[in-house]
Amino acid sequence: MKRILIVEDEIELGRFLTRLIELKGFHATHVKSGIELDTLPDLSSFQLAFIDVRLPDRNGIDVLKMMKSKAPHCHCVIMTGYSTVKIAVDAIKHGATDFIEKPFEDINVIDQLIDRLLLNEPPIAGEEAEYQLIARELGCFLGNSRPMHQLYELAYKIASKQITVLIEGETGTGKEVLTKFIHAASARSAGPLLNINCGALSESLLETELFGHVKGAFTGALADRAGFFEVASSGTLFLDEIAEATHSTQVKLLRVLETGEFMKIGGTKTERTSARIIAASHVNLEEAVQHGTFREDLLFRLDVVKLVIPPLRERREDVPLLVDLLVKRYGETITFAPDSLELLSQYDWPGNMRELSNVIRRTAAISSEGAIITPDLLPTRITGQTRTFPVSPSVEPVRFPDEWNKFSKKVMAIYNGDEQQSLDDVLSLIKKMEKRTAAALIKKSLHETAGSRKETAQKLGVSPRRIRYYLNET
Repeated sequence: MKRILIVEDEIELGRFLTRLIELKGFHATHVKSGIELDTLPDLSSFQLAFIDVRLPDRNGIDVLKMMKSKAPHCHCVIMTGYSTVKIAVDAIKHGATDFIEKPFEDINVIDQLIDRLLLNEPPIAGEEAEYQLIARELGCFLGNSRPMHQLYELAYKIASKQITVLIEGETGTGKEVLTKFIHAASARSAGPLLNINCGALSESLLETELFGHVKGAFTGALADRAGFFEVASSGTLFLDEIAEATHSTQVKLLRVLETGEFMKIGGTKTERTSARIIAASHVNLEEAVQHGTFREDLLFRLDVVKLVIPPLRERREDVPLLVDLLVKRYGETITFAPDSLELLSQYDWPGNMRELSNVIRRTAAISSEGAIITPDLLPTRITGQTRTFPVSPSVEPVRFPDEWNKFSKKVMAIYNGDEQQSLDDVLSLIKKMEKRTAAALIKKSLHETAGSRKETAQKLGVSPRRIRYYLNET
């Protein structure tokens, strides 16, 4: 008979779990303290343990460590209140299989958890774990790096919880990719996943996008419009570069996180949202709080669970595999020589995955099909040598959007009364053409600078973040 251990100082909760376990045909042992736990003769006889994170005489994390030491094959589930979810996440890092929040709102969750951990057959040796399967389906590259596997395994375990997630990581590490993974692994995967970059939009436009507006709220607001909080109510809302939001917007975001309520721009009616919030930042938000640029109370609300993506320089062993993957993904036929791969592996990659991707594309652009990429074809910042590379004349120059001619004719037709179109539709066209024009100018500059985003940003007088925004929007 399977044996289940309950380490819980609340007598009524312990009795409830004991009864539930025995009704399922398992043997339950309930202890109310660390001292009682020490009297048990053989902890290795248990296949599952429910451990309260706070005991009167012992820390639940210490109990977990002891269980993993004396009963390494026992599944350990941490029981925690909402205010101690961070501790539960730390417990998972120390080997806990899962965590559940008290008070239990749905008994079926516990029932299903017991069945999943005790009745499912163990995975076959070498078989991919569930988080690996989902990551592969989404095109997430985890490589051989243990920190990346630990990160995605933890993300998989918290995906099913209705808790806010904060993702931190340097520029280009894959914060949006991790967000897609969490959404896909959650019960909300059938709902929408909406992304918004808080640093790429003005304050008024950002708030309109987030909260929506009512008819007549401002010039051009000819009808009510739903915002991202409303549309993503059954799904996930990703707030990228949250540190770039203005103080006023931060105040409004705090209210939504605290109450689940918001008000449309120009509205008087309180709306509610159940959207799962994932926020991301390439800067350390704790440091931003110290510098006075980010609200401390908002950080407390966002930082329920923090996931930190390791930079590429901390998993150099994955670089050769990543190069091969990206070459195939972009349909290129080039091959990198061993000494070139060595240089790529030694480079620090301050732009991380995004920079590596750009280097692969640039190298392919200046090389012929089937070429073997030797060190002299790599950018100077990687080889450390000073030289220049002409852009291959075979690379087709970026053309200015042909749509402008059609667009200008359409606007003139509307203006002259030859065609009927609402003002909202016209403004939407203008917004679309703005993005396409910006993207065309950026691509032209990238062509002229051999793919250097830094030079392009300086040339156009914008930040690299603005360049990424316009390129990703097209």
